[in-house]
Amino acid sequence: MTDPLPAGTVGAGPDRTDRRSRTAALRAGILAFFVDQLDIYLPVLVLASIGGYFVPADVSASTSAVLTALVFAATLVTRPLGAMVFGHRADIRGRVRTTQIATAGFGVVTLLIAALPGAGTAGYFSIGALIALRAVNGVFLGGAYTAAVPLAMEWSAPRRRGVVAGLVLAAAPTAYATLALVTLLLQQLIPSDGSDSAYARWGWRIPFVVVGLLAFALVVHYGRRVREPETRRSSARERSPLAQLLTGPHRRALLQVLVLMSGVWLANNMVSAVLPGLLGSRLGLTGPQVSLTMAVEAIALALSLPLWGALSQRWGRRPFYLGYGVVMAVLGSGLYLLLMTARPGPAGALVLVAVLGVLTLGTLGPIAAYLTERFPSQLRATGFGVGYSLALVIPAFYAFYLSGLGRVLPDGFAPPVLVALAGILVLVGAALGPETRDVDLAANDRLP
Repeated sequence: MTDPLPAGTVGAGPDRTDRRSRTAALRAGILAFFVDQLDIYLPVLVLASIGGYFVPADVSASTSAVLTALVFAATLVTRPLGAMVFGHRADIRGRVRTTQIATAGFGVVTLLIAALPGAGTAGYFSIGALIALRAVNGVFLGGAYTAAVPLAMEWSAPRRRGVVAGLVLAAAPTAYATLALVTLLLQQLIPSDGSDSAYARWGWRIPFVVVGLLAFALVVHYGRRVREPETRRSSARERSPLAQLLTGPHRRALLQVLVLMSGVWLANNMVSAVLPGLLGSRLGLTGPQVSLTMAVEAIALALSLPLWGALSQRWGRRPFYLGYGVVMAVLGSGLYLLLMTARPGPAGALVLVAVLGVLTLGTLGPIAAYLTERFPSQLRATGFGVGYSLALVIPAFYAFYLSGLGRVLPDGFAPPVLVALAGILVLVGAALGPETRDVDLAANDRLP
């Protein structure tokens, strides 16, 4: 592995690097994001049917629902801290080593979660430890993609950045589909009825152990195969990347990105986190039917993301997000409402959910390219990570928004309303920002 260029040096840029380095960086970026997303969605899918294993029996149903939501939210709200800490390091010390440290961190924490006892043995400690470890994991997860994704984009040829971004982000729904299918398989092979079943006692631990070990395999891969891109780093003489981002001329860019990304994550939570529960409770699908439906949706989304990325390369990032925001607000929310009110059977739900995912989560296609292009190289990892992660915080408390809206809206209307709001946020965020498609990642200093 070559050493990074000295701080303050502007390199030749990704379009003059050899093909092997580009391929290695792209492969590593896809793998890093895949493992990262596996870890994020572990509690949503693997623990969905056995939430009672960690929650004491004397807890009310409403409190149990809040605690279960906090398991997912804990990882989201701490990711901005990871982005700040590891983004700072990546912008000063380099992307590769930073990715290795963050990945090793979430690998260790994931293995610790796999060893947790249930509430029957440890009482309230069980759910408390799970939430706490997921919060710690969020720090490392936020750091992993903060360094890995900009690294992959900096090695990409300019004319292919949209497609490359789609390939990297396609790892997210691919991971979701993988976990859904693995969970379905485990529940078919291992008795899974009730909190005392074999799946509740030990079956759920298998995916956590596998993901933890994959994290360490990824650390080794980065050390052996991936080189630092030749882009400028921050020096000790400059203000820290985070200070430049929060209080300098790039503050406006961060605020604009946060508006757009808040819409992206709000829609993502409505489909990836809320919809699986509604398919069971409202549409009457069985556990295996829910897993299959969400797996098909994730596969359809994964196939569409490179196409959305390519479309942004052709049209431009700003026009793409302007148009897609309208699609989300109108078609996405409309499809969600149709799903909630028409209550189709399993086959109809499978088709509608797949189309819904493509029309609401396609914003992820060009996002790696857009956020990387939005910030100059000396604070790019920090800008990417903070913009990507900090926007997660407000959407992470979706359970409270749904509860409040549920008191004033007809039954089933709250999630579609939030999807419409998500589309409006994407539209406004895109309108406030510039076009970034033709930015030189090695030389850009500032965009409006």
